[in-house]
Amino acid sequence: MIAPVTSKALKIGVDVGGTNTDAALLRGKSVLGSCKTATTDDVMTGVRESVARVIRESAVNPADVGAVMVGTTHFLNALVQRKDLSRTGILRLCGPTSRALPPMVDWPDDLKQVVDGGSAFGDGGVEFNGAEITALDEAAIRHQCAVWRQSEIAAVAVTGVFSLVNPECELEAARIIGEELPAATISLSHQIGQNGLLQRESATILNASLQALGQTTVEAFKAAFAELDLDATLYLTQNDGTLMSAEYAVRYPVQTIASGPTNSMRGAAFLTGLDDAAVVDIGGTTTDIGIIVSGFPRTKSEGATLAGVQTNFRVPDVLSIGLGGGSVVRTDNGLTIGPDSVGHQLTSAAWCFAGDTLTVTDLVVALGRVRLGDPVLVADLDKDLLCQVQGFINQRVAEIIDRMKPSADPIPAIFVGGGSIMVHGQLDGVSEVIIPEHFGAANAIGAAIAQVSGETDRIVSLESTTREAALEETINTARERAVAAGADRHTLEIAHVYETPLAYLPGNAVRIVAKVIGDLRA
Repeated sequence: MIAPVTSKALKIGVDVGGTNTDAALLRGKSVLGSCKTATTDDVMTGVRESVARVIRESAVNPADVGAVMVGTTHFLNALVQRKDLSRTGILRLCGPTSRALPPMVDWPDDLKQVVDGGSAFGDGGVEFNGAEITALDEAAIRHQCAVWRQSEIAAVAVTGVFSLVNPECELEAARIIGEELPAATISLSHQIGQNGLLQRESATILNASLQALGQTTVEAFKAAFAELDLDATLYLTQNDGTLMSAEYAVRYPVQTIASGPTNSMRGAAFLTGLDDAAVVDIGGTTTDIGIIVSGFPRTKSEGATLAGVQTNFRVPDVLSIGLGGGSVVRTDNGLTIGPDSVGHQLTSAAWCFAGDTLTVTDLVVALGRVRLGDPVLVADLDKDLLCQVQGFINQRVAEIIDRMKPSADPIPAIFVGGGSIMVHGQLDGVSEVIIPEHFGAANAIGAAIAQVSGETDRIVSLESTTREAALEETINTARERAVAAGADRHTLEIAHVYETPLAYLPGNAVRIVAKVIGDLRA
């Protein structure tokens, strides 16, 4: 019997993957139910089915659901597939400096051809200490807008040199562009990326190209949930595992791209209570392995490469291999497994569903570890083959965990994702194999428990201010960004503050990075 709940006390986490769409229903820190459905070609049908099913199976009233948190690969898929992207005008405010390498210089050619709507260098930008390089040239910006208007450009990315120190030139340029191109969406680099001009500029261009898709995607999610009589606030998960409001996601869709692995790792930590472990997320196509440290994913030291574009986003340090429940098994020239997969077509392509493709799932069904499809269809599989496949999977997963471990010492490994049933028995280098309850929907649970964050990365000259004042200003900016993303101001806590002296710059310069986390605003 489920205890009565107060109005709006429930929340639903949803994770939309390439193969499955998972949903989990939580009240506080209690998981009331979870489910997994196949991702549909139109995405939203699978989302509705998954959410409707978890509500129905948990026997709750939809009116008691106050929030829905969604993690999605929708925007990453758009970049990878080079579709549904807006052609983007690019303005770099740099004066006579920083012109040797043009925007998008290191982008894949096919993606550049889709997104590039024409770039321009303009006067403006500041030095590292906030001093103006050159004054903004308003007439030149209006002229460039006229060029973009002729090309029907509806998205613009603006990047100023050292705009994280002083964003005024970007803000003024946005005002001018807004007057000339009132229907255009405008992305400003100081609101998106971190230090590093080219990487920050690339992240801003990606964001601008995705904003129109962000609007239609958020509207589609809202419509799907309205059909289920859910009057709940919609949030999307960010790259760092925290949340942003739907309105914030429309403005900054690029911030959601790497959220999937983060959600899985946060969900794994939540389900097991472990703060330090390897997390192995096995889906239908890939196995993703990362490390949680103090309950949060270990991040990469370098910026993320998204669809072949180098950015400076901090994302989880994840190693992926082509091994999943839908991986194709071949025995023609020795045993090979993957990397190709039947993906979300598993229920029509696999042998156990009367299909014509032998998959890892067929072998797991034949071993009797899960009931899917018709076990009779795989009952005659060779026992030696089953043993070989199991040994191959265990060895491959153990090798990847070993590559990711911080030391040679054995560590616990948490297995999540629907494909976790592929692994059986002890693994070399692993102290304990843990498959928690609700393991199949760990990513959706990770989305449901997420908080809201704000982060600031800036370079400050301590010749014109004090260290204490610089720290306070940086932290306050992070606080305001967290509130803008949907955090309750009264619950904000400082997650971390990093200071790095920059000896190669004059003026006693220091880089300060601050991150603030808070609970969702009610």
